[in-house]
Amino acid sequence: MSTPSEPSRSTHLHYLEHALSLARLSPPKPTNFRVGCVLVSFPADSHATPNGADKHDGEILATGYTLELEGNTHAEQNALTKLAGTHGVSLQERGEEALNEILTSEKNVYLYTTLEPCGLRLSGATPCVHRIIATRQGNAAGGVRKVIFGAREPGTFVQDSQSLRVLDEAGVPWEYVSGLDEEILNVAKEGHVEQVFGDGKVEGKKAGTNVDEISPEERRRQEQQPRNPKKRMMEVDLSR
Repeated sequence: MSTPSEPSRSTHLHYLEHALSLARLSPPKPTNFRVGCVLVSFPADSHATPNGADKHDGEILATGYTLELEGNTHAEQNALTKLAGTHGVSLQERGEEALNEILTSEKNVYLYTTLEPCGLRLSGATPCVHRIIATRQGNAAGGVRKVIFGAREPGTFVQDSQSLRVLDEAGVPWEYVSGLDEEILNVAKEGHVEQVFGDGKVEGKKAGTNVDEISPEERRRQEQQPRNPKKRMMEVDLSR
C-alpha cells in the first residue's frame, strides 16, 4: 500500500468551507461558539492526479456542528458520535476509543473544524481534543490522522487555550490553514453579547459558565466546596 500524500491547501480550504457552511446551521447563543466539523477519508493517492491537478474527492464520513445533537454538544463531538452511530457503536457506552476499529490507517482520516478543538469545557464535559486523541488508542496509525482548523479559539470562555499543546503531547498532527479566519470568527461569535467601553472600543462580553450547562457531577462538586464567609457577607441580593 502506498503512503498517502498530504492533501493540498486548496483541498483543505474546500473542506473548511464546507465546515463553515455547517457552522452557520448552529443556533446563535451567547454561551457557545458556532463551529462546523467534517471528517474526511483520503485513501492512498485519492487526492492526486497524474497531471498534478487538485481533486477534492476525499470521502466525507461524517459531519457535525455545535448543538446539532441533544445537550451542550460541540461540532467535533457530534461528528464523531454520528460516525459511530452509522456503524452501530454507542460512544456513550464504549467511548471514542471504539472509533479506532472504524477509522483504520487505510482510511487516512482528517478532521476539519472551523475553530481549533476545545481543550477545556467549563461544563465539565470531555474536551474535544481528548475525544480526538482517544480515537487513536489501540493503533496510533488509525483514528484521526490529522486535525485541520481555520482559526484559533478566541479567549471568550477559556483564556490561553492549551488544546494544541495537548495534541502535540499526544502525537496528533495539526495544521492551521489561513484564509477564512475573519468569516469563521464572525460566524462563531454570532449571538454573543457586545459591550462598549469608554474609549469607544466594542468587545465581546466575557461570558461566564451557564449553570444550566454545568454537568450534574460538576454542580455537585461546586456545591461541596467551602465558601469564604467574608465573601458571603459581601454578596448582594439582586433578585429584587
